[in-house]
Amino acid sequence: MDTSTWGGRHVHDPTVVRDDDGTYWMFSTDARSDGPVRAGVQVRTSRDLVSWTFHGWALDGVPGPAADWSGAPGLWAPDVVRAGEPGAEWRMYYSASTFGSRRSAIGLAVAPHPSGPWTDRGIVVASDHVDGPPGFGHPNAIDANLVTERPGGRQWLVYGSFFGGIYALPVDPATGFVVDPPAPGALRDAPGTLLARRSRRADGAVEGAFVLPRPDGGWALLVSYDSLAGPYHLRAAVGDDVAGPFRDRAGQLMTDGAAGTEGAASGVDPWRIGVPVLASHRLAGGPGLLAPGHASVLTEPGRQLLVHHVRDADAPTEHRVQVRRLVWTHDGWPVISPQPWAGPDREDDDTGGWPADPGALDGTWEVLDVGAMPAKVADGETGTLGEVLDGALAGVGAARPLGAGRFTWGPDDEAAATGWTAVVFPAWDAVRDRATLCLAATDHAGRTVTGTRVDDR
Repeated sequence: MDTSTWGGRHVHDPTVVRDDDGTYWMFSTDARSDGPVRAGVQVRTSRDLVSWTFHGWALDGVPGPAADWSGAPGLWAPDVVRAGEPGAEWRMYYSASTFGSRRSAIGLAVAPHPSGPWTDRGIVVASDHVDGPPGFGHPNAIDANLVTERPGGRQWLVYGSFFGGIYALPVDPATGFVVDPPAPGALRDAPGTLLARRSRRADGAVEGAFVLPRPDGGWALLVSYDSLAGPYHLRAAVGDDVAGPFRDRAGQLMTDGAAGTEGAASGVDPWRIGVPVLASHRLAGGPGLLAPGHASVLTEPGRQLLVHHVRDADAPTEHRVQVRRLVWTHDGWPVISPQPWAGPDREDDDTGGWPADPGALDGTWEVLDVGAMPAKVADGETGTLGEVLDGALAGVGAARPLGAGRFTWGPDDEAAATGWTAVVFPAWDAVRDRATLCLAATDHAGRTVTGTRVDDR
C-alpha cells in the first residue's frame, strides 16, 4: 500500500496533539476511499497544521479484547490526551464497532510519546446489541472524548452515537478507566449522564461529541448532526458543567429533540436544536465542501483550532482533514472561521491587533448562512453586511465594539432574536490567496453566519 501521497487525505474523525518538540500528531479512523481498511488508527505528523505526512498506524490491528467483543475490522474516532504534566504517559481512547451495530467497545491504549509504542490496556466500556431503531435504548460505546476539569483534575468520558444519544461517565485520572464501570454490555443499566439525544424523526442522528471549557467559565458541547451522506454538520450548545445540561441560544435543551420519541407530538423540531457552526458550503471560485464534522479542538497558547473531516462535494467518497480557527463571542459562544487555517506564517494570533472599530464591518463580504439548508452545499452571497441574507444583518452600522474583534448590535434585550454578536478577525483567503478579515456571528435565536471580506480595502 503506497501511503506516500496520502497527506491529509483519507482522514476521518481526527484529533491532534502537540509533542514537546512542537510536532503535531494527528490520529484518525481506519478509513480510505480507494481500498480495504488497514486497522490500527491512522497517524500523521505536521509542523504547521497545513501539510501532513503519513506516519503509519498506532496499533497492529484491532486489540484482542475489543476485537473479540465487537468483531470490528478497524478502529474509529481515537481521542488522544496526555495523562498529566510533561513526561506523563499519553492515552488513546479508540472505538471498535461496525456500521449500524450497537455491539461496540471503547478501549484504552497508552504510550510514552505520540509516536508510540502503543500498548493496549483493554476495554473501558462496552455496549451490546438490542433490538429497536436508532435513537432508542442505551447508548453506543463509540466516539470517546476525555474531558478534564481545571482546577481539580476531575475527568469525564463523553461518548455515544445515534443509538441512545451522548452521555458522560466519571473517569479515574490515575488509571484512565471509568469509575465503577458497568459490566460489558450493561451500559443500558448505567449509561451515565445524558447530554444530548435526538428523536426517531431525525434517526437519532447525533454523534462525535467534544466538550471544551468556555473562556469565562462553563463548558461548550460540539456535536455532529445527521448523515455522512451529505447533511452532516456541526452544532454547539453550552452549559455550566461537563455533565450538562447543555442548551442552545434559544434556551432549548440538547435533549429536547428526543421528546415524543414514542410517537407523541413533542412540538420540538429536532433540526432546530443546537447552534449550527459549520456546514456544507462552497465559496465562489473554491471547492465544494461536503459534510464537515466529527470535530475536536486543539488548544494552544493564543489560539484554538477546530480539527475536522470534510468530503469533496464533487467526489463524496473522498474525505480529508481541515483545520479552522475557533473563536468566542463576547458572551461565550464558539464560532468557526469560514476559511481553513493557513499556517502560523499567514495567520495572526495577536488579538490586540484584531479590529476594534465598527468600520471593519463595512465593505463587501462573501457571507454563508450556516446550517440554513444543511442537506445542500450552500453558496456564499456577496454584498455589504446590511444587504446580504435579506437584511438579516441590518443595523450593523450601529455595531457596538467590545474589544479584541468583538462586536454586538441590535436590541440590548438578551431575549431578542434580532440581536447579533460577532467576532471579526484576520485570516487568509484560501480562494484569493491573500490576507483578509473574516467574521463569525450568531443571533439570540441561534442563527449563524460567517463571512470573508472580499473587497480590496
